[in-house]
Amino acid sequence: MESLVVVLSSSCSSSSANTLQLLLSHSKTKRSLFPIFKTTHKRSAVMQMSAATDTGKEVKLWGGRFEESVTETVEKFTESISFDKALYKHDIMGSRAHASMLARQGLISESDGDSILKGLDEIERRIVNGDFVWRTDREDVHMNIEAALTDLVGEAAKKLHTARSRNDQVCTDLRLWCRDAVDSILSRIKHLQVALVKLALKNEGLIVPGYTHLQRAQPVLLQHLLLAYVEQLDRDAGRLLNCRERMNFCPLGACALAGTGLPIDRFMTSDALGFTAPMRNSIDAVSDRDFVLELLSANSITAIHLSRLGEEWVLWASEEFGFLTPSDSVSTGSSIMPQKKNPDPMELVRGKSARVVGDLVSLLVLCKGLPHAYNRDLQEDKEPVFDSVKTILGMLEVSAEFAQNITFNWERIQKALPAGYLDATTLADYLVKKGMPFRTSHDIVGRSVALCVSSNCQLQELSLDKLRSISPVFDEDVYEFLGVENSVNKFSSYGSTGSECVSAQLNYWVTNLGING
Repeated sequence: MESLVVVLSSSCSSSSANTLQLLLSHSKTKRSLFPIFKTTHKRSAVMQMSAATDTGKEVKLWGGRFEESVTETVEKFTESISFDKALYKHDIMGSRAHASMLARQGLISESDGDSILKGLDEIERRIVNGDFVWRTDREDVHMNIEAALTDLVGEAAKKLHTARSRNDQVCTDLRLWCRDAVDSILSRIKHLQVALVKLALKNEGLIVPGYTHLQRAQPVLLQHLLLAYVEQLDRDAGRLLNCRERMNFCPLGACALAGTGLPIDRFMTSDALGFTAPMRNSIDAVSDRDFVLELLSANSITAIHLSRLGEEWVLWASEEFGFLTPSDSVSTGSSIMPQKKNPDPMELVRGKSARVVGDLVSLLVLCKGLPHAYNRDLQEDKEPVFDSVKTILGMLEVSAEFAQNITFNWERIQKALPAGYLDATTLADYLVKKGMPFRTSHDIVGRSVALCVSSNCQLQELSLDKLRSISPVFDEDVYEFLGVENSVNKFSSYGSTGSECVSAQLNYWVTNLGING
């Protein structure tokens, strides 16, 4: 007993130690206290009592082998509850499936299983209602929920972690969260596609300059250009669907890394959570973050596409172009220049693409040097994932809203069309149809353009005599190929900007996206 006094005295505050020594000086107190500590875990129990007395902190669920509690600095640095509480819904889903499996396998009693499930329901209710207290000293979402469950249902809750580690638990939570995130992003992608197709339908027949190198190239239908973004978004959706398919395998039951010797049924929990199957290799199950990298990669490509759309529309809204006008509802002003009307939402779409790409780069660098299996570094995967998903959802939503609130300025666009010799390539095709080699026709049209530049006129304004002075192949029918309207109508290859081709593309997307009216 004297040794007990020494241990307690050295571990507690001076006032607590004095109180303990006073209590232990009475023989009756000695007889009542001694059996408490005469166990195989005497040292652990004493030190945990010491830690609780000294710091007022709750003993960690993993604290059995530790003789001191962590410092406040370490606790603040290592906590993740400030951000991973976003996983609460999926953590509870996983725990429900796990508890049901443990009960069916006879690893816990049916009554304990029922108590756990009822307790989890109550915890979820409290979280949803904002009544749940998240505690930093409980580190993360898993331990906050488990400790709260123990407070609610007692000993039964201590059986929930049977054949489970936080390693496979967090992987399961994150896969479930990412799976839901993919579904949300897919919905927003479709919403933007619909907005773009409807915008195209409103602007039938509008020809705009097509650009390469940001120089005028060929005339294209605006509908064709808008549908190009619809096609890009469709590939974005395809990447996410592929990612979701590979993501949808269940790590639960892999435990820390090596699995377990207890008779669990991983196929039952996998089915209950809607996964395709359990992951085959337990080491891979707890260390893999490919599914997150794929999701962030898909988001980054989507962000690049949205940034390109943003760049185009910001340029077109400028006074220099004047091709489109955003409504006041999607524009902002200047704090000093009263005349300004800025397309800020699309500027921010362009800007936020950088952070989505940055989230991917952060995770790539995070994972590049990690040995198998789980490492605490992987705690840092959550914030880039959450940020990437939140940002891409916002970018998609505001892009759709912007598309619903812009007007293309037909008169300004039509006035701008003659400049740039947009029909030059069509004129070269005319000569090819006359039997001329393309390289020869390219040279002849180049000289025709040079003549226009020196004469300050357009190709369709050149007389037939002037054209024949460059090549005798030109004939009266050449004027059917000149001018942007004629030029557009001559396009006929599959996927081209010809009116019939674009109409077919538009009909495809109207049907594919289920657009009515």
